[in-house]
Amino acid sequence: QVQLVESGGGLVQAGGSLRLSCAASGLTFNNYAMAWFRQAAGKEREFVASITRSGGETAATDSVKGRFTISRDNAKATVWLSLNGLEPDDTAVDYCAADRWNRLSNKAYDYNYWGQGTRVTVSS
Repeated sequence: QVQLVESGGGLVQAGGSLRLSCAASGLTFNNYAMAWFRQAAGKEREFVASITRSGGETAATDSVKGRFTISRDNAKATVWLSLNGLEPDDTAVDYCAADRWNRLSNKAYDYNYWGQGTRVTVSS
């Protein structure tokens, strides 16, 4: 049984930082590219960042480049998303996702497994 469990969300003021964690189990973690997506109220789920199996390459959507960083540790079967310089528009539920192909897809339908999400709220 595959599980992706996110943690680390919370309420922060604009300009603050958070680090989200995604702990994976039930899969061979290093055989999956990983990603973070987010969904704000009333909006579609959108791509945030992705990372290849080895962690050698990453991708991020333009709105978070320079502020968010995705990383992974295959020995710990964990992916992180470091969020810096948070803005109110970053308020969303953030989801961890796993893709069995070694790519940096920004499409939700390419991902095979999803976590339940962790909520990030940024106040002004």
